[in-house]
Amino acid sequence: MAEPGAAAVGLGRAESGGGADGAGADPLLPREENGVDGRAIRVGTRRSQLARIQTDSVVMMLRELYPDLHFEIVAMSTTGDKILDTALSKIGEKSLFTKELENALERNEVDLVVHSLKDLPTSLPPGFTIGAVCKRENPLDAVVFHPKNCGKTLSLLPEKSVIGTSSLRRAAQLKKKFPHLEFRDIRGNLNTRLKKLDEKEDFSAIILAAAGLKRIGWENRIGQLLGPEDCLYAVGQGALAVEVRAKDQEILNMVSALHDADTVLCCIAERAFMKHLEGGCSVPVAVNSLLKDGQLYLTGAVYSLDGSDSLKETMQTGVSYPHRNEDGPNDDVQHVGITAKNIPGQAQEAAENLGVELASLLLSKGAKHILSVARQLNDAR
Repeated sequence: MAEPGAAAVGLGRAESGGGADGAGADPLLPREENGVDGRAIRVGTRRSQLARIQTDSVVMMLRELYPDLHFEIVAMSTTGDKILDTALSKIGEKSLFTKELENALERNEVDLVVHSLKDLPTSLPPGFTIGAVCKRENPLDAVVFHPKNCGKTLSLLPEKSVIGTSSLRRAAQLKKKFPHLEFRDIRGNLNTRLKKLDEKEDFSAIILAAAGLKRIGWENRIGQLLGPEDCLYAVGQGALAVEVRAKDQEILNMVSALHDADTVLCCIAERAFMKHLEGGCSVPVAVNSLLKDGQLYLTGAVYSLDGSDSLKETMQTGVSYPHRNEDGPNDDVQHVGITAKNIPGQAQEAAENLGVELASLLLSKGAKHILSVARQLNDAR
């Protein structure tokens, strides 16, 4: 069968870069109660400009739904923000961009946290859940070229041109596709990486998520979009997630209105695929998903670090199920960390099973060996 196309689930609404409360929020105080009336809802986020823009967009949607509630944003730095001289795949910490935020959530210092879904591990710490997965922005990777290479594509760059990416997944796929290019790590937030590209001659281009560039207002810098024939994307890429305390029913109910059903089902399948493979940022694992006419298509792949060895397969399943009243002992069931009671449970189970079955297929063909070698080589770098 044909592979799913690049037009993965719903290209998102325009995002706003400002206007959320709380830049000067009061000192953190523990929450005394679970009710949401008559007090500020505190929203945790990373300090980076992109993280703030993404959080502002989520708060704006919540304000439209709950105009009587007051929201404050509490920004903090994470381990991943502080360690800027080491490739993410070498640090070996699964919760690089989430741990400090989850600590604040656990201490009742914030009520919910906004993340890029791709930053969240497939197994969350006990007591937490993803209460909302918002409509996905374009999940593809994008190439941003040095000004001197404006108008070119990767295939037209000169021999041994250096491409910056902090992702083993991107490098593995692109090394095989464009063997005349060289790939080097580049760290820092979006602003920092673009500055390194523009102000120095170290890189001919860098690879970034198209979603982040669009949200931050730099869509015009995209010189080339990488479709699935060039580069499958990261699990959860392009989607925003709202993490909450699993037992905080009021907050969970409040944020659940932000769920986008198509995005949820695609991301459950992707996350189940990754979890069953025991993948992460230290190994090259990639996906592409599409939900069309009640059928969920998932392409998944694993790669050696240099891209020379790979396995890729596509599977599909039906996800058209009626919504039933599922309150009862299973009303808090999670699927790879996601709680979505407003989406049919059978559809979520089908999506999760699809991810597991696709991972099992790749494992039966030797994926474990490819990933094991990739992990060892990465550790030795």
